Amino acid sequence: MVRVSPNPTTERGQRVTITGHCGGGTGLRAIISGINDNPVLEDVTITETGPERFVATARLRETVGNGVGPVFVDCGGELGVTLLVTHV
Repeated sequence: MVRVSPNPTTERGQRVTITGHCGGGTGLRAIISGINDNPVLEDVTITETGPERFVATARLRETVGNGVGPVFVDCGGELGVTLLVTHV
């Protein structure tokens, strides 16, 4: 399970918090956002990696426009995804 807060975002450069749990995975290994070399988030910092609870923060890129982008989490054997809505 993955959750991004706030969602929707309302400003370029806005800080977001990514939380969730890894289900059957071993723990949070990476966060990937966007597709085709166009990430939605930057400055990702993972602060808790546990399989029962993970926490990370990131910043919405200045180049992001209005729309929807995926946020993927690699949980070591499990993959989670949520959609981040941007109204900038």
